[in-house]
Amino acid sequence: MSLTKRRAIRPAAVLTAIGLTILGTALGLAGNHGTADPEIPTEHAGLQVKSLGVISGVSMAAQIGLDGYKLQLREITIEPGGQIGRHSHEARPGIVRVISGTWTEGRPDRETEHTASNDNGILEDEETVHWFWNRGTEPATAMVCDLVPDS
Repeated sequence: MSLTKRRAIRPAAVLTAIGLTILGTALGLAGNHGTADPEIPTEHAGLQVKSLGVISGVSMAAQIGLDGYKLQLREITIEPGGQIGRHSHEARPGIVRVISGTWTEGRPDRETEHTASNDNGILEDEETVHWFWNRGTEPATAMVCDLVPDS
């Protein structure tokens, strides 16, 4: 005869445990969108773009042997409530430096605020897919330098 005493499993306790597990999982999934805003913008809105200079495709080919691309420098301002739609840098590398206000960058796995006081720029390499918002009350401006097809 065994000395181990078995306890009866109470159906109410099992159902309570299952219910709490399901509720906890649902709340965890509901709060984890990858970004704070589930709406990813697909179009640009509230932007001002000023060209500050372009090195032509002809110059790029002559200087460094890179055919079919130009190098451009722009000043982009996102007005309060404005946005830059989701886009990829698969074939368009760039560097962004916020100089005033706050650009909120969305990526599939996170959201990051970039300000003029940040030490680093935003690097846009072949794996970059992102979008931006200005959630502030003042215009937010950045210098954007990128290599784009010369068309």
